[in-house]
Amino acid sequence: MRFEKGNKIGSATRFGPDWSGERCGARTKAGTPCQRPAVKKTGRCTRHGGKSTGPRTEEGRARIAAAQTTHGRLTKEKRAEARQRAQVGREIRAELRDIEREAIAGGLLARDWREMFEPKPDK
Repeated sequence: MRFEKGNKIGSATRFGPDWSGERCGARTKAGTPCQRPAVKKTGRCTRHGGKSTGPRTEEGRARIAAAQTTHGRLTKEKRAEARQRAQVGREIRAELRDIEREAIAGGLLARDWREMFEPKPDK
């Protein structure tokens, strides 16, 4: 295509139907091949996997994981610790319920003992 007076310059002239470069060619949702320009290394455009291949070594994967970890609350170890703490809390609450039942049955604690600690409504 020759640039003459009145020609439009933009993506239509760079990657239009007469463009001689390599196209992506990946199948789109419409079922047609993608017409975007391909990245040289992979032969696909940036939308269809041509930009990055991802880390290939264990060191690279660890580096990416470290870069993506912002606070560490969601790591496997932290989740396991949280589950353990929750289990301990459930066991303690179950034990307290048993102690309360035994104290009420033995006459050491009144059945309505919790009502004594409720806040009184303002008038």
